[in-house]
Amino acid sequence: MTERYVLDLQEVDETQVAVVGGKGAHLGGLSRIEGIRVPAGFCVTTDAFRRIMAEAPSLDDRLDQLSRLNPDDREAIRTLSAQIRRTVEGIAVPDDLTAAITRALARLGEQAAYAVRSSATAEDLPTASFAGQQDTYLNVVGPTAILQHVSRCWASLFTERAVTYRQRNGIDHRTVHMAVVVQRMVFPHASGILFTADPVTGNRKVATVDAGFGLGEALVSGLVNPDVFKVRHGEVVAKAIAAKQRAVHALPTGDTQEVAIDSRRQEQPALTDAQVVRLVQLGRRIEAHFGRPQDIEWCLVDDGFQIVQSRPITTLFPIPETGDQENHVYVSVGHQQMMTDPMKPLGLSMWQLTAMVPMHAAGGRLFVDVTRRLASPASRAGLLDVMGRGDPLVRDALETVLDRDDFVPSLPDAGPGGPPTGGASATIETDPAIVTELIERSQVSIAALERDIRTKTGPALFEFLLEAFAEHKRVLSDPLSMQAIMAGMEATWWLNDTLQEWLGEKNAADTLTLSAPDNVTSEMGLALLDVADVIRPHSEVVAFLQGVEDEGFLDELAKLAGGTEARDAIEAYLDRYGMRCVGEIDITRPRWRERPTTLVPVLLDNVRNFEPGAAERRFEQGRQKARQKEQDVLSRLRALPDGDRKAGEAKRMIDRVRTFIGYREYPKYAIVSRYFVYKQALLEEAERLVQAGVLPQKEDIFYLTFQELHDVVRSNQADDRLIQQRKDAFRSYHALTPPRVLTSDGEAVTGAYRRDDVPAGALIGLPVSAGTIEGRARVILDIAEADLEAGDILVTTFTDPSWSPLFVAVAGLVTEVGGLMTHGAVIAREYGLPAVVGVERATRLIRDGQRIRVHGTDGYVEILP
Repeated sequence: MTERYVLDLQEVDETQVAVVGGKGAHLGGLSRIEGIRVPAGFCVTTDAFRRIMAEAPSLDDRLDQLSRLNPDDREAIRTLSAQIRRTVEGIAVPDDLTAAITRALARLGEQAAYAVRSSATAEDLPTASFAGQQDTYLNVVGPTAILQHVSRCWASLFTERAVTYRQRNGIDHRTVHMAVVVQRMVFPHASGILFTADPVTGNRKVATVDAGFGLGEALVSGLVNPDVFKVRHGEVVAKAIAAKQRAVHALPTGDTQEVAIDSRRQEQPALTDAQVVRLVQLGRRIEAHFGRPQDIEWCLVDDGFQIVQSRPITTLFPIPETGDQENHVYVSVGHQQMMTDPMKPLGLSMWQLTAMVPMHAAGGRLFVDVTRRLASPASRAGLLDVMGRGDPLVRDALETVLDRDDFVPSLPDAGPGGPPTGGASATIETDPAIVTELIERSQVSIAALERDIRTKTGPALFEFLLEAFAEHKRVLSDPLSMQAIMAGMEATWWLNDTLQEWLGEKNAADTLTLSAPDNVTSEMGLALLDVADVIRPHSEVVAFLQGVEDEGFLDELAKLAGGTEARDAIEAYLDRYGMRCVGEIDITRPRWRERPTTLVPVLLDNVRNFEPGAAERRFEQGRQKARQKEQDVLSRLRALPDGDRKAGEAKRMIDRVRTFIGYREYPKYAIVSRYFVYKQALLEEAERLVQAGVLPQKEDIFYLTFQELHDVVRSNQADDRLIQQRKDAFRSYHALTPPRVLTSDGEAVTGAYRRDDVPAGALIGLPVSAGTIEGRARVILDIAEADLEAGDILVTTFTDPSWSPLFVAVAGLVTEVGGLMTHGAVIAREYGLPAVVGVERATRLIRDGQRIRVHGTDGYVEILP
């Protein structure tokens, strides 16, 4: 009975996290790998921890109190966690447990020095490393001291930082248990950390070694800068040797101390190149055993390496699976689609099934493989041009990869891949009837979908949907639609490039496209102003909306004075735009129709910040400005040499851009309209699965791919474990930052703006809507938390069409993601908002409430004192 409280390291492996915690399980696994030396030791199991916790019944109440605290209430967490720690440390270790630990020590040498290390059941997981959350004690000598430090490790499960970490990650305190690893101390000449993938770039082929003299504590605690070596294909390819002035050494009596390093040794490398290469070989063996890149703590003792810890590197962005050994270059779909959040499996698979090009999923995001297009010189130029116009950072990242001569193979021009834009060159007439016809075609197709899907259920629904996806792609790839989109974009580029050359004026098209017709996204923002006009006169309705929390609020409105008109106006808005939402390319995200409370804060801002009739006035003002700009440009052109010809060309292009640029927004609206129809049908199917007891809740279908859901509907059986794994994985993907460009080596290539025309300290981005504006920055990450005043500047990660109702209320726009033709840029130009997009880390570098100046013509943002 007593022996289950203690297990030798040799007896455990990585499957026993529940018994010996993450660190213990990994050390057990390491000790079984051939050629890997791990200091001898044993684990005090989680059974021992549970036994201790049961000795103090008062702990139960305290854990209850703890789980109810807000993670931001630092004071309350500090006080309560300190009480719990004192209680745990004060519990006398029962005799049978003491005896089991003492016996294990006797086997290894009772008076030897030991490291006593916390090993919680929720650490060193693939999705959350918990690094540094619990405590380690070095050079502990004698059974009494060791038992005391084992108690301290148990208590360290309740340090303030560990408690806060669990609360922020949604982990129940009761589900985490603490084991303790007791290991023979090693007294190393040097020690440090080995990452088997480059932790900065993500490159899986490059290993990084940090090394210092003495015990690793000096590096981990930041006391010294380490030597850093980079190793690729078995050789050191880069190194930086630091001046190591201090080290941590163990004292003979126990404990550790800092010591100064002899000045002659400070500049010496802690490892030779040969040792570094040998260490990386051991690391590759460990990585192969655990099946993923590792963060490994090592010690050098008498020219032999001992491994004291290995955990997965949790910050690396996963690589799309291809099943081949070739080099691949991937471009992020999310950066093109203004949706860099992770998508749930159903969302990923539905977008893949309805997209025009093959897409690869990784880390909850989608990527397009552009290797073939980069390999052929002809398609490469076209791809770089389109990418550069959309997002210069993507172009720069792709050029960075191309500069490495050996990564992308060179193919003859005849290679497949075609032009990247859909390729239809804009040879159509400048005729508004074309846009009218395209919109009609789309509406007819959606009406047919709504009609035909009604009768379909079970496996027949899935067969029907596969046909609907084919129709979806047919409508999207309509050559006329492609030509209309390209006509608008090419006219914009022509005007910007040519008017800068002829008149020295930047971004002239921004003003010329103000209030362009047929833009369904900008109409959506103005239409919400009209809804505000209906609500504004009814004070009871306004007061009621200020307290709304429940999604059923529309039914309640009818009971109030003016409530029926208000409800009808909101309902009519939802009928037209209710299929939209933030992150709408993910079918699983709640639509406005499903969660109308999302719109309430924006609606109330409109009621507060605008006068009646604002929508019509805004649109008309934009039209007048565009008309004046046109007259101004044409008269200045006529005054130039060969002026009549130039003015004639410019006039044709202005007419063309105003005819077609609004249609740019329509295909996305049509996609999302279709998505909502698919979603409603799939949710009805999910409801049937819930009724039949196949699934506990209908949202569980979001964690299955379309094909897996089809199988569940056919077989009436679902794999609960798979769904739970997918939920855990999806949660972990939120911590990852998707790169614009990713290689098959795992390297995230960021790209840079190579510009020197920007003031020092300014944040550089892409100019997408002309003008300069100063104002208060509102950093808003969730549209439902918008609280805007006139003159505010919106700062956010990305804006898809669902954000456009906010655009009417702000004076400028700054986003981290975006390009010249992404939705936010198009709508900013339509509304005449100075805008800079693609500003890296804008939401972290700009604080909410700071005054900023947005240079929409030159593409940078200044933070004002």
